[in-house]
Amino acid sequence: MPLQKPWRDLDRRTVASAPDRPGVYELGDGSGTVLAVDHGVLRDELKTVLAYGDGDRVRWTETHTLEQARQQALHLLQRPPAASALGPSATAHSVASR
Repeated sequence: MPLQKPWRDLDRRTVASAPDRPGVYELGDGSGTVLAVDHGVLRDELKTVLAYGDGDRVRWTETHTLEQARQQALHLLQRPPAASALGPSATAHSVASR
């Protein structure tokens, strides 16, 4: 199940407004399709994502710890195969291995 948060355009202003706290984020394309799920300190992660141009939109939720963020990201990635239009991605794999 995707995060129940509104999409934001992935730009410098959005990154600057991201909290400097642990959390989970989803990257999306222009139509709102989820491209990747990951976790970390949100502002730091989104600076990197913006620099590499990995998505057009982003949404996130804060957590209290990095471990909670990792667990929530793994939970978001666990969806029935028939319900997922996305195959396993390198980003999804890196979440599980952190």
